[in-house]
Amino acid sequence: MKTLVRPAVSLFLLMSALTGLAYPLAVTGIAKAVFPEQAAGSLILKDGQVVGSELIGQQFSAPKYFWGRPSATAPRPYNAAASSGSNQGPLNPALVEAASARIEALRAADPGNRQPVPVELVSASASGLDPHISPAAALWQVPRVARARGLPEARVRSLVESHAEGRQWWLLGEPRVNVLQLNLALDALGQ
Repeated sequence: MKTLVRPAVSLFLLMSALTGLAYPLAVTGIAKAVFPEQAAGSLILKDGQVVGSELIGQQFSAPKYFWGRPSATAPRPYNAAASSGSNQGPLNPALVEAASARIEALRAADPGNRQPVPVELVSASASGLDPHISPAAALWQVPRVARARGLPEARVRSLVESHAEGRQWWLLGEPRVNVLQLNLALDALGQ
């Protein structure tokens, strides 16, 4: 029995040290050396203070801000510790009711806007943490934000267009706008 236990325990300890300590430390060290900003969480700073991350959305509800996708996380929106989607299928009546309520809320916030509501403003992402919306969803909100801030629509539209990001490597994903960065740029205008 000793001839089997000793090598098994030794191999267990060696592999635990290798895969549980050495490998994670090496990968973390390389990530911090090659991609220091991303390895630190892609944090967004304002006046030296962390205000969020480029990777996790935040809840905005004031009319003077652009609103992101609804979050399906609990117990609060954009809870990174509880990332999940709603898991409601397209035939689920609860999903239809939630989308209808969101459309009504968007219409009530901007009754003059008769354009079709972009789908990502009424449907949560798979993670429930999506920090981006499409440029179309941001442009749909321009009249409300401009009115709430007393700015010309052209100025707000220009800000949206300057914050639009293209596809990654011109191939992957869709054009998008980071809602937090756009709202911080609006606040920097001072209105």
